[in-house]
Amino acid sequence: MNGIWHSLLIRLPFEWAQYAFMRNALMAIILIAPICGVLGTLIVNNRMAFFADSIGHGALAGLAAGVIFGCSDPSISLILFAALFAIALVMLRKITSASTDTIIATVTATTVAGGIVILSRGGGFSKFTRYLIGDILSISPKEIYILAVVLIATVTIWLVFFNKFLLSALNVSIAKTRGINPFLMELLFSIIVALVIAVAIPWVGLFIISSLLVLPAAAARNICNRVYSYHIFSVTFAILSGIIGLQLSYSWNTATGATIVLVSAAFFFITLFFRKK
Repeated sequence: MNGIWHSLLIRLPFEWAQYAFMRNALMAIILIAPICGVLGTLIVNNRMAFFADSIGHGALAGLAAGVIFGCSDPSISLILFAALFAIALVMLRKITSASTDTIIATVTATTVAGGIVILSRGGGFSKFTRYLIGDILSISPKEIYILAVVLIATVTIWLVFFNKFLLSALNVSIAKTRGINPFLMELLFSIIVALVIAVAIPWVGLFIISSLLVLPAAAARNICNRVYSYHIFSVTFAILSGIIGLQLSYSWNTATGATIVLVSAAFFFITLFFRKK
């Protein structure tokens, strides 16, 4: 399958298509972008942008935990911590009277500071730079298959639970009358977002992963008022941002993840103009 994709991508009218690592990056973007576009629709609707950002930043403590326990691959501890972090945030929101943004900001600041202290001990923080800004150009074929599995799992869960996610977010009372547990739906959705963020961080970067989840959906929301078109435009903006950002980062010799985010931001401001009109 990988060979078939490469044989097709190498025919693209781009100078960079001749390089295997660029074709790998393109395939990764094609897999990551739809995930971000789909999840971003509910993140924007539920006003969870700050939550998604906190998961990305808090994941730094997951890396630190991996270092403490001597994990050969810190990505494993990062994924586990992200899921636990999401559960903790949801639980704290339910059992405390403090505002949601205060809880998220406090927990995030604590985990980020703790992660930096641990990772910077002895001056070895530089080797974790990849997780901060991402390096999608280094993605391997094996990791691309992992992203493909994540995409399939995300789409499957979305098809099964989307109506429950949406109804729980819109009206808790009505959701309960339909036999839906809003708390479990919120918890499940939060865990999915956390796992996707954790999986994508090594290639996208924890500083900007939340932007890829929020900006395409926010741009789509500017011009859409129906659920179906909202999803279609969100995924489309995410894919276009990825492809255009990859091309620009190659031409400008800049960080790919950050360049993609700038393109996504451009889509947002363009659609915001049309919304105002």
